Amino acid sequence: MTQQIRSFILVLAVTASCLGARSTAAAERPSRPNVIILFCDDLGYGDLTCYGHPTIRTPHLDRMAAEGVRFTQFYTAAAVCSPARASLLTGRYPPRHGTLGIYWHGLDTGMSVDEKTLAELLTKQGYSSKCIGKWHLGHDVEFLPQNRGFDSYFGVPYSNDMQIDPEMAFADDAVFRDGWSLEKVRELSFDGPIKPKRELVPLMADERVIEYPADQRELTRRYTEQATDFITSSEQKPFFLYVAYTMPHVPLFASKKFEGNSRSGLYGDTVEEIDWSVGEILDTLRSQGLDDNTFVFFTSDNGPWLTYRLDGGSQGLLRGGKFTTWEGGMRVPGIAWCPGTIKPAISSELATTMDLFTTSLHLASTPVPNDRVIDGVDLSDHLMAGGNSPREDFAYYRRDDLQAYRRGKWKIHLKVQPEKGGKPGAMLETPLLFDLERDPAEQYDLSKEHPEVVETLLEHAGTYRQL
Repeated sequence: MTQQIRSFILVLAVTASCLGARSTAAAERPSRPNVIILFCDDLGYGDLTCYGHPTIRTPHLDRMAAEGVRFTQFYTAAAVCSPARASLLTGRYPPRHGTLGIYWHGLDTGMSVDEKTLAELLTKQGYSSKCIGKWHLGHDVEFLPQNRGFDSYFGVPYSNDMQIDPEMAFADDAVFRDGWSLEKVRELSFDGPIKPKRELVPLMADERVIEYPADQRELTRRYTEQATDFITSSEQKPFFLYVAYTMPHVPLFASKKFEGNSRSGLYGDTVEEIDWSVGEILDTLRSQGLDDNTFVFFTSDNGPWLTYRLDGGSQGLLRGGKFTTWEGGMRVPGIAWCPGTIKPAISSELATTMDLFTTSLHLASTPVPNDRVIDGVDLSDHLMAGGNSPREDFAYYRRDDLQAYRRGKWKIHLKVQPEKGGKPGAMLETPLLFDLERDPAEQYDLSKEHPEVVETLLEHAGTYRQL
């Protein structure tokens, strides 16, 4: 049986499952599944109870993992914000889509307008769509979510440690806090005597600022309200919801309800509030009878920011963190959920955020673009039938520089860098070789014992050197 026929049969199976109505109202819902992607910022591999954290309590994510598939070898395509988000939404490695670094608050650039996003492709197929939370793919109007396929947007346009662009458009009824006004904002200049202040970021609705500075303590709560309202108003039309949490990126904020509750400090408070948010979203799906018709994916844009020590999160047993191509920088939590359709399991198969692009399109019976290379693979067979992941390898990039490569259980490092981030060293004369199934912490270099494996991986890695 060809992969194309197999995928078609799986899509039919999903549709048949989704049509199994539990009520008259459920029978009238769209047959094509909804898609929700929940995307954290700087959440480490070891930051959830179901991934081994001893004091951060995440009961809703634990239940989601128990009812769905919890990946133990799930990767983001970049170890830093903007490239990781572009890869998630395009299904492509950073050198292909051209977003290689962070889009800073003072830049007038963003992800290439030639890229096709998951939102754009699904919207063209009749899906309603909403982006909530951190965008970070350009804050000028042409780069904002509504011009990249989303019907609406609510959130902070970039990282919460950044500054406002004084030229941003404001809503007529914008709320100003802490003594700020539109006149004071317009006096600011990145090059002038009065510069914008760090960590004072704008909250936007669609293309205009509605609050400045945003009350970051309330962001997770407000994102959750926006998400649940969107779900309850979209019952008669398939939808794509992208919730990109601002936390637990530093600086850390939690609402009064959660601040001081976690035994893991303020960082734990922010993660536990995200867990609450996920619970609210899943409960809304259940109450609306949409749980078995909605594919939900939970993951993170990269590993923890280790330079902030206790406020930076945990990579668990892995080595390194954010900004690095060690496992702790790019291996992240990954949980897929759709009761009755996704087969519950703990998966040690290789998968990435890019695969969510392709998988979501297949499940929505939407063609994958054939006018460009798509690096994401379809995981639907693995998720629903327990088959193997079709992904055989993974390339670890820093900007457009291939620094490491994995195939099967083996990983080679072509360059190494400090475990908390920093510039990589020169190309290694002999790459480091690790068996990630036996040594996920990357402690034991096996290059001398297996030179033939190094040679084979170098040959395969050549495909990714010039994308």
